[in-house]
Amino acid sequence: MHILPIAYWALGVRTAQMLAEANTVIAFRFLGLSGGWPVSPMESTRMVTEKGPAFIRSYGDAAVAAMKGKRLDQIAEAALKPIGRKTRSNAKRLSRRRR
Repeated sequence: MHILPIAYWALGVRTAQMLAEANTVIAFRFLGLSGGWPVSPMESTRMVTEKGPAFIRSYGDAAVAAMKGKRLDQIAEAALKPIGRKTRSNAKRLSRRRR
């Protein structure tokens, strides 16, 4: 099975984007919990309860990709997508300034 180097590069870029968004979410939540940024009162609960479903979906998508005989980069991409969607939506939601 031949894997193009660009596939790994692209996966690395998407992983870096997800990590940057995750750090943004952490920063906004830290600011919100310390009173420096307006966040929903349910944010502390949300940050705990959203992880389980995202990781279960990530594991399931990667397992399905592996069972279909996908390449390693495609399996990793399948695992990254659900987590990336969650971090992206959280970063967008938390970065909106509320009054």
